[in-house]
Amino acid sequence: MAAKAKNSIPQFTWSTAEPAPLVLVTGAESFLADRATQRIRESLRAVDASLEVSDIDASSYTPGQLLTLASPSLFGEPRLIRVSDVEKCNDEFLLEMLDYVASPDRDTTVVLRHNGGVRGKKLLDTLRAGTGGAVEVVCAELKSDNDKYDFAAQEFRHAGRNISSSALRSLVQAFSGSGSELANACQQLIADAQGEITDRTVEDYYGGRVEATAFKVVDNAVAGRLGDSLVILRHALQTGADPVPIVATFAAKLRLMAKLFGERRSAGELAGALGAAPWQIDRARKDLQGWTETGLGNAIEVIAETDANVKGASRDPIYSLERMVNVVARYGRR
Repeated sequence: MAAKAKNSIPQFTWSTAEPAPLVLVTGAESFLADRATQRIRESLRAVDASLEVSDIDASSYTPGQLLTLASPSLFGEPRLIRVSDVEKCNDEFLLEMLDYVASPDRDTTVVLRHNGGVRGKKLLDTLRAGTGGAVEVVCAELKSDNDKYDFAAQEFRHAGRNISSSALRSLVQAFSGSGSELANACQQLIADAQGEITDRTVEDYYGGRVEATAFKVVDNAVAGRLGDSLVILRHALQTGADPVPIVATFAAKLRLMAKLFGERRSAGELAGALGAAPWQIDRARKDLQGWTETGLGNAIEVIAETDANVKGASRDPIYSLERMVNVVARYGRR
């Protein structure tokens, strides 16, 4: 088996990306790659507003294009060249880029976006070996709620906007299924909302979506509010919600509560071990009030049964879903 190329260059996240002669942007989360590239452009323009920005599509590259754009200009303006689709690059681009990497122009920043795959591997290995003073920006997928919460908080912080912690949680919960949709929602609030962004602001913009999330169904059921939980559940299903992620949300919530049952350590101490944000731990502890160990165990068993039913084990998955909500709410009653 071929040995894996050694990576000896500095690595950054999307939020810490910095300019360099060569910037390799990798990872599955395309909208984070866009944020990283935007951050690099803003950093370069802050130093010199005359920055020239050019774009290259590596899949349809024409010979000489890179050298023309990177050549010193008459007035010496710095240059930013954004290269897309490196994973689809043609042979002409690969040959000329490898030549350029050996001696990059000191007044030019070349950002290379590679979405994954084996095409262009020789170029990636060369960059990661340290040739040309390259750095890498890794845009990993936002998988956990904690990742999405941190991302959204960074969006508002970067824009200099204040958002309450509860409003931020509601926003993340409403768009937990898609990082790009969450990013768009953040940008809409930043652009349109006035003053501090509160729960009411999020409610005004995304009220229907917030009210119909699985999180709202779970929160009401766990607190013993059966009527409210069923109303929100039925509205969610009528507007196209998938039962499978709803059950998954119940499972994640109850399992976290079970892990916290009898725990005395602080939220900060437990966050890393449980893979949950401190605010999620604090909320789960609050939800535990009135629950018993037996109740948690029984509820989790029903959730596991419902998970199988909504995935094809039952002819009536909606009935199974409503039965699960009934059981959880019964154990959650104060």
